[in-house]
Amino acid sequence: MKRIVYLFVALLMMATADAQTLTERQKGLAACACLMAQGDMNRLEPTVRMALNKGVTINELKEAFSQLYAYTGFPRSLNALGVLSKVLENKQPEWQEGKPWKRPAEWDDAKKAYELGVKNQTQLSGKPFNYEFCPQDDYYLKSHLFGDIFAGDQLSAADREIVTVAALSGLDGVAPQLAAHKQGAVNMGNSKQQVDELCTWLCNEGYPLNTKWPKGEPNPYGKYFIGQSYLADVGGGMMNVTFEPCCRNNWHIHHKQVQVLICVAGRGWYQEWGKAPVEMTPGTVIAVPAEVKHWHGAQKDSWFQHLTYHKDVQEGAGNEWCEPVDDATYNASSYRHHHD
Repeated sequence: MKRIVYLFVALLMMATADAQTLTERQKGLAACACLMAQGDMNRLEPTVRMALNKGVTINELKEAFSQLYAYTGFPRSLNALGVLSKVLENKQPEWQEGKPWKRPAEWDDAKKAYELGVKNQTQLSGKPFNYEFCPQDDYYLKSHLFGDIFAGDQLSAADREIVTVAALSGLDGVAPQLAAHKQGAVNMGNSKQQVDELCTWLCNEGYPLNTKWPKGEPNPYGKYFIGQSYLADVGGGMMNVTFEPCCRNNWHIHHKQVQVLICVAGRGWYQEWGKAPVEMTPGTVIAVPAEVKHWHGAQKDSWFQHLTYHKDVQEGAGNEWCEPVDDATYNASSYRHHHD
């Protein structure tokens, strides 16, 4: 009987762990980390205020921005700390200072720092990790990143990995490191559900969209779109369209004019009627011929921005909206891309 009770309790604890979700505080930390990694100080300033309002302490933000210098460099770390300092010039009564900062003992004992680093790196990797190809980096990782930096007590090991995954989500060209830290975040105390939720939440909120172009206001042509899109007039007859993940416009035809699409951020699709979909990434330029039925929109796991304008405009030019792009057609774009 006791064995049955113990088994029930164990299963209940496992179910409870799996049911964990991100706290608002963790979301605040993650949003700040993602924008800091991109160097987007304009968006970071209001996000720091949001994080402080959601229970992130001042000292936790200092620790997060300091840790991330190891992933993004000192310039972005210092710039983010500068934003935090600016925000605190108008400090609100409800914002918490957090636990007092204290100098880690490991900073005064290189051997202890190295041993702590080996322990932390082994736990994060799930096995001993030795980068024999470059002994310098192997030492820096163990002694400094996972030793000196992880010795601070402002953030838990689990929160440190939330911060790291969020930062890497905002950077291009770091897919192997992001994948490793997503697993490492689980190894350091987060549930897989929390990590998956983190990546989905960041994407849905548009934090990884590294862009200098304005998002604009909700698209007045939204009735011709599936999902939410935004429109910004950037001058010179050019518009910037921002699509949330999975958003796409209906099939449509430009009569007596050529539409030009220039992807400036994120990843999207363009497809002409009867032809294979074309992936759009920053720098992709497509001239849509007049009278050609087509659609364009974001990929499932990415926001997407493109500039658009018309050329070779003839008298009587116009736009004809057609039927929505159904899920089967949209999903086939992703399937076909990954299986070509």
